[in-house]
Amino acid sequence: MKNLVTRTLTGLVYVVLLAGSTIYSPVTAFFFFGLVAAATLLEFGTVMNNHAGASMPRAINALAGFILVAAVWLFCIGSISAPRIIALWALLLLYIMVSELYRHSQDSIRNWSLALASQLYVALPFALLPLLSISRDEMAGKMVYTWIYPLALFVFLWVNDTFAYLSGLTLHKFFPWKLFPSVSPKKTWVGSTGGCLFTLLASVAIWHFQPGTLSLLQWLGFAAVVVVSGTFGDLVESHLKRQLDIKDSSHILPGHGGLLDRFDSSLLAIPSVTIYFLLL
Repeated sequence: MKNLVTRTLTGLVYVVLLAGSTIYSPVTAFFFFGLVAAATLLEFGTVMNNHAGASMPRAINALAGFILVAAVWLFCIGSISAPRIIALWALLLLYIMVSELYRHSQDSIRNWSLALASQLYVALPFALLPLLSISRDEMAGKMVYTWIYPLALFVFLWVNDTFAYLSGLTLHKFFPWKLFPSVSPKKTWVGSTGGCLFTLLASVAIWHFQPGTLSLLQWLGFAAVVVVSGTFGDLVESHLKRQLDIKDSSHILPGHGGLLDRFDSSLLAIPSVTIYFLLL
């Protein structure tokens, strides 16, 4: 019971911070997601240093991730130019590479590879969020922030995770087939199907209450992309933890594990939805 209360309170704080920062303004959104990216990169570095034999420069790597996220958001808002984005981010990545000469590391290739991989795996998805929410109004000659799309993405992830769990819990005795037993033994096809159906229903509800955004078919497609890519995002992180023989990426979120555990689905869902929106 105590664990349930802790988990619920942590979840409420997480939802309030994410929803509040996303809705309030693009500036609060980039601060929130930039800090999440930086903290997740720190966590990723800690996991790799402790369990994968690496010695990544965690702080610089986290700073590079924050700058990438903040810079793309600010560029989309219209505050800075594109060359400055690439220059500052690239300088930090170059520093990570050159610093290996002075750190006398025995496995520089591993450190370089993990640093670059973490930028693509963790920082880049959060940097893509403004592509879903910021567009130019040619008539008004200004940038317009539409918070409903990034927020809907996370709502779909929450609905899918929650109802996949509940559907699997109640129906797995009748439909016991496992989704991916070698990576996540508890996930079932019936759970994933239940999560998908309720996520599609959530997309219909958003379409009904947010007229003038996407068509019903586009909202359904949006939800379907989130379900598929989010499930794979969860499986990828589960595979990573299984490779490293760990249960949680950290214990920073009481009752939920680490930031990687909390945002794993979104790390593949955000790029996938971005591609979907570009193809609309």
